[in-house]
Formats: sequence, C-alpha cells, structure tokens
Amino acid sequence: MSVQTELNTITSTMTELAARITALVELGENQVATEVYAELVAAERTVGALLRRLQRVSTKV
Repeated sequence: MSVQTELNTITSTMTELAARITALVELGENQVATEVYAELVAAERTVGALLRRLQRVSTKV
C-alpha cells in the first residue's frame, strides 16, 4: 500500500470520527453531562487539528 493511499484512508476515517464527535457536541450540555461535554469539545478540536495536519501532509506526498 502506498503512503498516499494510507494517508487517504486515515484521513477518511478521521473525517468520519470528527463528524460523529461533532454530532455529540451538537446535542449540547442539556443532553450530555457538563464534564463529558467539555471533553467532547476538546476532542473535537483535537481531531480537527489532526485532520488539518493529515490533509496538509497528504498534499506533500
């Protein structure tokens, strides 16, 4: 498997994960415990940053 193919697969998986986390965040604090909500928001930011880095690397391979 080529590096580009692997990066594309990882990016696709991370995009799906990001969407799922965002869906949980969008439920809001009313449906998710406050401490869990805060962690989900942090995870959403982290995954978003990771996605941006993967996309940047993908263009350089």
